[in-house]
Amino acid sequence: QVQLVESGGGLVQPGGSLRLSCAASGIIRSLNAMGWHRQAPGKERELVARISTFGSTNYADSVKGRFTISRDNAKNAVILQMDSLKPEDTAVYFCDLWINNINYWGKGTLVTVSS
Repeated sequence: QVQLVESGGGLVQPGGSLRLSCAASGIIRSLNAMGWHRQAPGKERELVARISTFGSTNYADSVKGRFTISRDNAKNAVILQMDSLKPEDTAVYFCDLWINNINYWGKGTLVTVSS
């Protein structure tokens, strides 16, 4: 059984920063692509950033230059560093990890950007 634990969400002022983390635990034989998605109120879930097994990354246009995705294979974790946050970044953020060829999703962590 694999479990994902997300952390790092919260309330931040515009221009501020937050760091989201998603760590997997359980029997992990292979850890491949990882990603972060978000869903704002009344909107569909969208991809924010992905990182491949070998570290190549891609980002949504709306977060390029402000967000950075990274992976910590030793901790079975994916991190999303979010800088220069804007009110439109407010959403529930979900991680997804491919573990043992199965796609696992976190339960989500709320990020609110407001003054």
